[in-house]
Amino acid sequence: MPDKRFIPYVQNQEMLLPPNLDEMVPADHMVRTISSVIDAIDTSTLLDLYPGGGRSAYHPTMLLKVVTFAYASGIFSSRKIAQASKESVYFLWLSGQTTLDHNTINRFRSKRIAPLFEEIFTEVVMLLSEHGYLDLDTYFLDGTKIEANANKYSFVWKKNTARYSEALRKRIAEHLEQIDKLNEEEEALLKDKETEDITSKDIENVAEKINRRLKKTPKDKNLKKVARKISADYLPRLKKYESQAKTFGNNRGSYAKTDTDATFMRMKEDHMLNGQLKAGYNAQIGTNNQFVLAYSIHQDRSDSLTLPAHLAHFKSHFDTLPKKICADAGYGSEENYTLLEKDNVCAFVKYNMFHKEQKRTYRTKNKSYKAKDFIYDKASDSYLCPEGKSLHFDRVRTSKTATGYLTSSRVYICTDCHTCPARSKCIQQSGKQRQLWVNEERIRLQNQAKELLTSEEGLALRKRRATDVETVFGNIKQNYGFRRFSMRGIEKVSLEWGWMMMGHNMRKLHAQMTK
Repeated sequence: MPDKRFIPYVQNQEMLLPPNLDEMVPADHMVRTISSVIDAIDTSTLLDLYPGGGRSAYHPTMLLKVVTFAYASGIFSSRKIAQASKESVYFLWLSGQTTLDHNTINRFRSKRIAPLFEEIFTEVVMLLSEHGYLDLDTYFLDGTKIEANANKYSFVWKKNTARYSEALRKRIAEHLEQIDKLNEEEEALLKDKETEDITSKDIENVAEKINRRLKKTPKDKNLKKVARKISADYLPRLKKYESQAKTFGNNRGSYAKTDTDATFMRMKEDHMLNGQLKAGYNAQIGTNNQFVLAYSIHQDRSDSLTLPAHLAHFKSHFDTLPKKICADAGYGSEENYTLLEKDNVCAFVKYNMFHKEQKRTYRTKNKSYKAKDFIYDKASDSYLCPEGKSLHFDRVRTSKTATGYLTSSRVYICTDCHTCPARSKCIQQSGKQRQLWVNEERIRLQNQAKELLTSEEGLALRKRRATDVETVFGNIKQNYGFRRFSMRGIEKVSLEWGWMMMGHNMRKLHAQMTK
């Protein structure tokens, strides 16, 4: 007799007809949105990656849908995706009830699709643009540091490598010089080579010379000792330092042994509250209406250095640049302003002192002895300090940035500082005259940026930027818990970040459609 208090419950009840999965997936579910979007883009180039022959492969469009839905749902592990493909109604519907193993998923998302992923990502962005979900003309740019899949204490520092390498070369040169004196050979082992120019190839040549000498004097204990020292110590260490120097390249000062593409950076997620450096990558994105238009991964810790490469990446996929770019002060360098001006892009980009200059106390404070308080006299090409003393033009100073960009400053010097009562406030270092470095081009570009930023349009874009691009980072890190890459190497990390951006765009699109 059934208990009328409850709905009938029969665990092993048989069904007359098998269930239809399509009826089990709600009409407004995100999985349907993802499926329809991928069906709407051109995936023929993805199909061309499969030459055929041998065992039939899983359909790449199906795999693309499954992995995209996984990242949009916050599932990043290939094993968990494989598990979901067996247990979740949504994954089973998407895959046509094809169950997948983690090797298939991992191979597809990290290797097979790698040559075409950015092309597919761009196809999706263009589709969203055509349907009015986003605008390609206004671009909100920002970056964040994401921890690499590397040991926290596996760091290698460029300065240490250079110091150790220099000390080793010096020791080698001194040791070989002593051997030359003891053996009184006409041919020097290093042939008067400068210490800093000694390479592992030179040491290999030295080893050959010592071996030739040993054939003549096989009982020479000093030569035998040196030969062992070179083969067991000097040569391996020098090769290691050369390999490390090659890994650093020109711009990096550190890398992790377990992921040599990662650079040690300070993260916002500092749970120890001690400014601990962690191996990571600088992830850059550009958004519009909270959709990600483009993304890039960089080894540079400074956002300023990433802008040229990021924009080049954008242009390579869209064949043009946005008409307006809005970014914070981390991007406000002379080089970046020049680049944007050259490409006819309106730069709503702050510079370091922008916010301070907007404060009333900064604008009205008397005798702060900052560059803004010095008055320029065009006729005499000189500056007048707050104490009434003149700074005359001395020279033009040209310097080069980390990226090779040349910047010039006009240097003005005051020759009457020794009796000035404000000397301690004006000059930071005792015993020197006050110098004023004036970069006229940077001042022009900053004034141009200030005019844009303080305009009505600039105020609106600055307000919008805080809720457009920064919201994406907050959603990915806080809501979906993505704070550390699982792949290693900059190419795979870039691909993993791309999957995250694809998943975010799908979530955002579904939210817009359900409204």
